[in-house]
Amino acid sequence: MIAQQTVMQFDHIVAGCRAMLEAVPDGRLDWRPHDKSWTLGELATHVAMIPNWTTPTLTMSEFDIDPEGGGPPQNPVLKSSAELVAALEESAAGARETIEATSDETFASSWTMKVGGEDRFSMPKAVVMRSFILDHLIHHRAQLGVYLRLLDVPVPQMFGPTADYPDM
Repeated sequence: MIAQQTVMQFDHIVAGCRAMLEAVPDGRLDWRPHDKSWTLGELATHVAMIPNWTTPTLTMSEFDIDPEGGGPPQNPVLKSSAELVAALEESAAGARETIEATSDETFASSWTMKVGGEDRFSMPKAVVMRSFILDHLIHHRAQLGVYLRLLDVPVPQMFGPTADYPDM
């Protein structure tokens, strides 16, 4: 039951992410709105790769995002909107498969995120899936929408009409 509901939410959120990534202008991937901000390419890549966090979340009891001596996982360097969309499709397909195979009992079990061996948080996997993966995707795709607006690129719809697509 939880898996079915989560897949429906996941599919809806990923569809919005796909629309945002399709709108990313290839020639502007190195643009950043502020010195402290990611580049457009880095932010868009992050959005494309977040679904990859699903499998470690649902199949492990803990995950260290910066293990001693290992360093944090590195994202690939994606060079076009097409590569960004392809990366999202691949990461989302794996995530969706994992979600569908997860029992309610597993969703209720605890998951801990560690950084350098230190616990950062522990929550039921269903909550981690909603907050750390789905809400995280929503947050960063919204940032991506701001980047697109600042670049004067039409912002796709997520939940209804936008200033650029008022009649859709």
